[in-house]
Amino acid sequence: MKFSLFNRTAGLRAGQHAVVTGGSSGLGLALSHRFAACGLSVTLVARDKARLATAAAELSDAVPSAVIDYIAVDVADNEALEAAFGKLPVAVDLLVNSAGIIREGYFEKLDAADFHDVMNINFFGTVNCVRATLPRLKRQGGRIVNIASVAGLTGVFGYTSYCAAKHALVGFTDALRFELEPQGVRVQVVCPGEFDSPMVDDLDRTRTPENRRHTLTIPKLGIEDLADATVAGIDSGQRLIVPGAQTRLLVTAQRLAPSIANAIARQRISTAYRGPGV
Repeated sequence: MKFSLFNRTAGLRAGQHAVVTGGSSGLGLALSHRFAACGLSVTLVARDKARLATAAAELSDAVPSAVIDYIAVDVADNEALEAAFGKLPVAVDLLVNSAGIIREGYFEKLDAADFHDVMNINFFGTVNCVRATLPRLKRQGGRIVNIASVAGLTGVFGYTSYCAAKHALVGFTDALRFELEPQGVRVQVVCPGEFDSPMVDDLDRTRTPENRRHTLTIPKLGIEDLADATVAGIDSGQRLIVPGAQTRLLVTAQRLAPSIANAIARQRISTAYRGPGV
């Protein structure tokens, strides 16, 4: 597949360097394929070295001319991250924060560790990566793309920990934008609905029926369509990227007619409601 989105001086272009967290699978890997196909060098970041090596080999096979590297580090470990990112090339043009985890379940059955784990990876992991790459991004006039979620714009049954982290990420991104844009660094946030990925496949095996019913108000988006829409939004400079027509419709309804959107959500949840006592 050929991608020709990076053809404007204001957008991404061949010869730039992208750092992608969560790059060993899911959306991070799908985006990395598109960056590599358009001539960007890519550094993949994730915790599992073996999976990173497999992902890097997959990218090299798909785009033999691509320059691919990887770093095995936990983004939530700030000290280890600073040391690992110190070895990055001087030029970093794009940081994509795609690393994330989900803990789904009734609030009464989630413990403190669930909340800490989700916040440490999804929120503080992003803060750590931005801090570690910012001098390079400022030098290049680069950009930061944070992968949040529709769950960062509204509430979702069973996602008390996940929504908390993603709302924090959206707020962080909005505030960061005001600080960094005057310094020449663009800041964008992506808020997709659920999409096909290994993380969602794992979730499907254990999720509560209420969560399944609520989240599937919007059908899952295919990973390829999601990645294409995300790259188009990144390249065109959209501050808030919401891939998928149905997802954008829901976000608009939640903003303009929240009472109607909430009534629809409650009705859908009520048809599957079981509760924590069962």
